[in-house]
Amino acid sequence: MEHSEDHILDYAGSFRLLRKVADGGMATVYEAEQLGPAGFAKRVALKVIHPQYASERHWLQLFIDEAKLSANLAHGNIVQIYQLGQVDGQYYMAMEYIQGPTLRSIIDRHAELQQPMPLPIAAYIASRVCRALDYAHNFVAPGGQRLDVVHRDVSPGNIMASWDGHIKLADFGIAKARTSFDPAAERHILMGKKHYMSPEQALALAVDARSDVFTLGVVLYEMLTLEPLFKEDITDLLLDEVTVHPLPSVRARVPQLPGEVEDVLTRALARDPNRRPTAAAMGHALDKWIERQRPVATPDRLQEHLATIFPTSQKRISGSSAKAETPTKFSNFKRGLRRPRKPGFLARLFGL
Repeated sequence: MEHSEDHILDYAGSFRLLRKVADGGMATVYEAEQLGPAGFAKRVALKVIHPQYASERHWLQLFIDEAKLSANLAHGNIVQIYQLGQVDGQYYMAMEYIQGPTLRSIIDRHAELQQPMPLPIAAYIASRVCRALDYAHNFVAPGGQRLDVVHRDVSPGNIMASWDGHIKLADFGIAKARTSFDPAAERHILMGKKHYMSPEQALALAVDARSDVFTLGVVLYEMLTLEPLFKEDITDLLLDEVTVHPLPSVRARVPQLPGEVEDVLTRALARDPNRRPTAAAMGHALDKWIERQRPVATPDRLQEHLATIFPTSQKRISGSSAKAETPTKFSNFKRGLRRPRKPGFLARLFGL
């Protein structure tokens, strides 16, 4: 059934910005409240593309495609996208706000404490990312078309843990789908974090779901050893490290590593994509091993673990100490988020 203009509900809303969460290379993320009538307020993360990228067709299209693609990826282990909007060319997306640390913070905290990450916890985190990837890899659009989504940026900074023990895969900003624009193919550039690329991704070859499995293997190795698998910063040396040099033995670093987990990791890190398992098979193998452990890794166990390694942060209610500013109306959204030249202006404006 086609909808006429009579079926469209106009929405005039506003956001209240609470604090800046992250300032990335392409966009800034704010913790905010989406406001509505009768005192309605919903905590969201607001991702705003930087003006210099919004003016470039390729990067703006990538931002728009992220929102359009992710909006329909409704899965418990994927950060949800609620809304894409723009005011005078200033594009933003409102998405699920996750109260909790990134996997990057969790790994760094274990390294700081000089304590290895418990094996069941590491396996549990990886298995949940496998669920997210399996859903994305096999996603079929509402129109019935298979999209063949490849995340291309599975890394510790894009894996979130909520304080109550749930894992969320975030940032499909450079995801590749059958129907979306791909600047990597058009411009022959590398997309993704260079230390977490599969061999085919690092060589700028065609990638599919198996590339994400390799990348998750790199992340799992880092969780187990608290050190990155690939360390070279010079591009040519890194390419050799990723594609040619023998991979270091994880068992040499983690002597107590069970054979089942080592086998999962070894297969995920196979340089030949045909030898890697699917994300579903990798997750299933990890879950089978987790089920035999005592205690079994669950959201409750992860919640307890986070409370142990982050004893003060875990209890912080996000936004409780943030200063609530005047709601940012759509009409002045661009002005409110413009990156200022005068030092200290952003801090005064948003109470940072």
